[in-house]
Amino acid sequence: MKSTLAKKETVQHNWRIVDADGAILGRLAVKVAMALMGKDKPTYTPHVDTGDFVIVVNADKIRLTGQKAATKEYQTYSRYPGGQKIIPFKKMMERRPERVVELAVKRMLPKNTLGDHMFKKLKVYSGPEHVHAAQQPQKMEL
Repeated sequence: MKSTLAKKETVQHNWRIVDADGAILGRLAVKVAMALMGKDKPTYTPHVDTGDFVIVVNADKIRLTGQKAATKEYQTYSRYPGGQKIIPFKKMMERRPERVVELAVKRMLPKNTLGDHMFKKLKVYSGPEHVHAAQQPQKMEL
């Protein structure tokens, strides 16, 4: 038996689509992050981006369990005095529901340049329409 390592030139990136209607945010983010990293493929190699492109539609219809919808907050800090902003989950869903999914997935990816490259393959849309029909994405089960 011989194991092979994937190379950047030989990796084929497919397109997948996920419908987030009624999905739980954390469980959706785990599946999407694994697909972006390529960990669900037999050719996974840690130092090569073997993952697929992932399209998430209906991001405005995700849900949280328990009391998290009322207590979850997103924090940013500009590194200036008084530059801390805390945005509640409810307000974030009203303003930019795509950002909620993006942040959940981004925080599950590696914190390096390879992780940045993987994150660029994520496309999130708040409604059911997307502009990637020409890529013929395959449906991904949650």
